[in-house]
Amino acid sequence: MQYGFDNSKYLKIQSEHIKQRIARFGDKLYMEFGGKLFDDFHASRVLPGFEPDSKLKMLMQMKDDAEIIIVISAVDIEKNKVRSDLGITYDVDVLRLRDEFLARGLAVNSVVITHFNGQASAEAYRKRLEAMDIKVYYHHTIEGYPHNVALIDSEEGFGKNDYVETTRPLVVVTAPGPGSGKMAVCLSQLYQENKRGIKAGYAKFETFPIWNLPLTHPVNLAYEAATADLEDLNMIDPFHLDAYGETAVNYNRDIEIFPVMNALFDDIYGDTPYKSPTDMGVNMAGFCISDDEACREASKQEIIRRYYAALCNFADGKATEAEVNKIALLMKRAKISTADRKTTVAAKERLEKSGVATAAIELGDGTILTAETSPLLGPSAALILNALKHLAGIAHNVKLIPQQMIAPIQTTKVTYLHGHNPRLHTDEVLVAISMMSLIDENCKLALEQLPNLAGAQVHSTVMLSEVDRKTFSKLGVGLTCDPVRKIKKKLIGG
Repeated sequence: MQYGFDNSKYLKIQSEHIKQRIARFGDKLYMEFGGKLFDDFHASRVLPGFEPDSKLKMLMQMKDDAEIIIVISAVDIEKNKVRSDLGITYDVDVLRLRDEFLARGLAVNSVVITHFNGQASAEAYRKRLEAMDIKVYYHHTIEGYPHNVALIDSEEGFGKNDYVETTRPLVVVTAPGPGSGKMAVCLSQLYQENKRGIKAGYAKFETFPIWNLPLTHPVNLAYEAATADLEDLNMIDPFHLDAYGETAVNYNRDIEIFPVMNALFDDIYGDTPYKSPTDMGVNMAGFCISDDEACREASKQEIIRRYYAALCNFADGKATEAEVNKIALLMKRAKISTADRKTTVAAKERLEKSGVATAAIELGDGTILTAETSPLLGPSAALILNALKHLAGIAHNVKLIPQQMIAPIQTTKVTYLHGHNPRLHTDEVLVAISMMSLIDENCKLALEQLPNLAGAQVHSTVMLSEVDRKTFSKLGVGLTCDPVRKIKKKLIGG
């Protein structure tokens, strides 16, 4: 990996900046943590060198003064929204996040269910959490939000929401993913705290978009691609431009909500401490980019990856055509195409020659290997074998798994488990190698190379099974697939 981000510098200057913001307010600071507190793999992909748990490390430095509110939208509960990088629903991820925080000694105050409008699924989820002794609060849908400031800033707006009682000076508000309503929870709490005579402030810690990078910088375009389903748009912050005469990048939802923030601060303080949405942020990531070109290239690859993900989700009925079209437009703005992904080109070239499903991998040293489907192995399983042999220095013609060992596995899959695909998946191949490693030195050497697959890139000319996708994810391999379920050989070559 070519690093483009100084993580050590980031931890230092970011934590210092947050402490300065806490000191700026009186009794309490509500800090909205955008993105993910840990497992922030998007940030680590577009800012190579960024550690996925950087935000959590900073929070740990302030854990004695902090408590956490986890937010989930009733809308996301109802539609069983899935966190794509982990393959789990948001309601399950709330519990995972809570367990992770508690395991690190962080105080978790409660869960707030936002956008509540009487959804039965949300009510059932609340009962489930309360049975686990977890405090749960409702924040309601407000008609005309965020534009109807008069209603929002009233007893019929934020005043109808449950008040979350907190005890520590720093309240971190986080969520499983974007669009959960974190900012609205913070603003509602400011309203409620003011009613109780408590002076509270607000700040936002969100990595993307990076305010001091250009609007069309690939890092910021990659953020738009990552949130295509939310219809977020990066924009020049007009309030910042008007106040300071300086260009800063923010996104539409923060710009839309800023008048509400101003109205609330006017009520609380008689004035607002912020002149723009950008002022509300504490993000220092832009100052820690050590190699701009490396981050640009990584972000372009992320946009392509998001495009393929949207295509496959659309084929599965999990995404809209608008999402696909938006990312396609972002690719044009970044002046890239799918041909800029080396594994895509290599996999398609082999497909043209073989007429069967293929896959290609780019290893850390730039080596590109390909594989194709066979009666015994799927393309991804064959590709992993090729990659491990290459990394271990084992000749390509050496068979790591004897055919007589594969046959019984196929029999079990088809005859006893009533499967339709006899070919081995990636996890089955790895289990077979693990067993063989006890008696075969080549298999032992190949197995030891698994950690070296982290960071590799793979493209498949067919959509892979869930088990194959999860295996690549666990290995730290970046995967893209064509939105094709099966290759029909007779169509190859036109």
